[in-house]
Amino acid sequence: MLKHSDIWAAIDALARDSGLTASALARKAGLDPTTFNKSKRITREGKARWPSTESVAKVLDATGANLSRFLGYIENGATTARPAPTIPLIGFAQAGDRGFFDDAGYPLGGGWDEIPFPEIGDPHAYALEISGDSMEPLFRDGDVVIVSPSASVRRGDRVVLRTTEGEVMVKQLARLTAKRIELASINPAHPGRVLATEEVSWLARILWASQ
Repeated sequence: MLKHSDIWAAIDALARDSGLTASALARKAGLDPTTFNKSKRITREGKARWPSTESVAKVLDATGANLSRFLGYIENGATTARPAPTIPLIGFAQAGDRGFFDDAGYPLGGGWDEIPFPEIGDPHAYALEISGDSMEPLFRDGDVVIVSPSASVRRGDRVVLRTTEGEVMVKQLARLTAKRIELASINPAHPGRVLATEEVSWLARILWASQ
């Protein structure tokens, strides 16, 4: 008898052996990139959500695999290999939209893409893809920064901040007090900002950047 976990593990194994993440496999198959995200495998009511036969057929076609190979992942236990760890990814332009973060700045919902990234000790860590030139020369268009909402912040840290109005910015923390947050601009062509603490929804530290 096929199990829910076996089917999803087979998809993960097919993605892994094709050199792809589950999100990249979905995209390659012409599906929404979030189709195979772990958050989509269980409904909000806690019920198992199974991949459709159409989705399975599309990933087999996209990878050149046949049904026998797919079933072999299940029958031979090849799917028990642990897939590479991933973290959620969102574009900078989307980060200000509602529905992607909770009040603490943790990733929320199933609309995120995913990228492979080693474990960093923060289950709420996520990746943010930079867009535009407002953060040059440090961060350029297309760079990806890894953000840890659980990491402590201190003066000099590069941070991501979201205001209560939904504005998201990447700055350098110049000063943090009980009443206000002073931010230095990464790009000298843009001014720094001073915000009252009540104007800020959340502040998170950037741990790493791909450049």
